[in-house]
Amino acid sequence: MRKAIFTLSLLVAAFVGFNANAQEVQTQPTSKAVITIDKETHDYGTITQGDNGECEFVVTNTGSEPLIISRCKGSCGCTVPTCPQEPIAPGKSAVIKVKYDTNRVGPIAKSVTITSNAGNEPNKVIRIKGQIKAKPADTAPTN
Repeated sequence: MRKAIFTLSLLVAAFVGFNANAQEVQTQPTSKAVITIDKETHDYGTITQGDNGECEFVVTNTGSEPLIISRCKGSCGCTVPTCPQEPIAPGKSAVIKVKYDTNRVGPIAKSVTITSNAGNEPNKVIRIKGQIKAKPADTAPTN
């Protein structure tokens, strides 16, 4: 009986120790770079066809290792992002520029996917929205 209790105690201790180690490994992030963006969405509001369709998102690395942005991809050809090529040092910021083709009339609802080595969000999605109204027709009288 003592052997059975002793063996059972060893098994319980081993299981508790293994389980604690497994939980510790699961909670450690894969990267210590952390991506933080000043806004999730840029709202153009209502703009006129042909207006400036550029906006900026400020990206800050709030982690302890360099943040490396490997890819920025717009959801369509009318949404063109420009991302920093250099690593962003801990505590530093950089700008992601997004240009939307405002020659298209109607609602804007597009996204940009940022791929990086961030431990918190390796695939971060930011959005642009708004409405483009048609350019007024030239109503000047002709002679």
